[in-house]
Amino acid sequence: MTAYHNPVLLNETVGGLAIKEDGVYVDVTFGGGGHSREILKRLGENGKLYAFDQDKDALENAIDDPRFVLIHENFRYIKRFLRFHGVKAVDGILADFGVSSHQFDVAERGFSTRFEAELDMRMNQSDTLSAYHVINEYDEEQLKQVLAQYGELRSASAMAGLIVEQRKEEEIRTSDQLKKVLQRFLSPKHENKILAQIYQAIRIEVNQEIEALKEFLQQTPEILKPNGRVSLISYHSLEDRLVKRFIRNGLFEGEPERDVFGRFEVPLKKVGGLIIPSKEEIKINNRARSAKLRIAEKI
Repeated sequence: MTAYHNPVLLNETVGGLAIKEDGVYVDVTFGGGGHSREILKRLGENGKLYAFDQDKDALENAIDDPRFVLIHENFRYIKRFLRFHGVKAVDGILADFGVSSHQFDVAERGFSTRFEAELDMRMNQSDTLSAYHVINEYDEEQLKQVLAQYGELRSASAMAGLIVEQRKEEEIRTSDQLKKVLQRFLSPKHENKILAQIYQAIRIEVNQEIEALKEFLQQTPEILKPNGRVSLISYHSLEDRLVKRFIRNGLFEGEPERDVFGRFEVPLKKVGGLIIPSKEEIKINNRARSAKLRIAEKI
């Protein structure tokens, strides 16, 4: 484990890749490098590991190993940047979606409800869209859609209307201001849960997480070698639903076309069932509690 980020389901996720000593692998959510270090332990001297992370803070955790390459980019561009490095196909891809412990724990990044901070929430600090822009510049309908779709908040419409009314009087620049604006929706019993849903919705919009996830998943079958594997950890139902549907149907919505016998082709097949952290792991790392791991193999 690292101080930057405790890797969730470490053995299960890396084990799910069925590492070959001379294989080529990709960790698309490098973070603190916990999963990457475990992959490198299982690789031989001719193996290769490429890692992606859009957060410049993660670059400080780069691993000094000739078998390792860290790419400072969003994983939605996985195919493009692997090709740039001369890689057309890989043996396995690992992803640990969501926010790293480091991002949650650095107050000024604005990811955590625990801290008073400027509204930011950018995983890539070079991006122009921040939580400030979403809260202060989106119109009421846009805000409603963000809160309803990504936060699954029943009061999304009323929340959006109140935000728009309040910002006419004063810009909403900090987490504390946003909390005060929405205080009427934060009952003492459910305050933390509702705040987490609000933050999740804004964060997903700021970082275009759903679009990035879809683009990434659609590229995996083309990048993987035959029998190559993906090992994917999700933390909320929106992510896990997309991963599950893509593995099952090769689609995010609807049903695949079937032949006259009712059969259909999919690029991946699931390996085993859903894996969740043990009670022991959750005791050690509470942020693992909502993790869901799905493993699939290219047919």
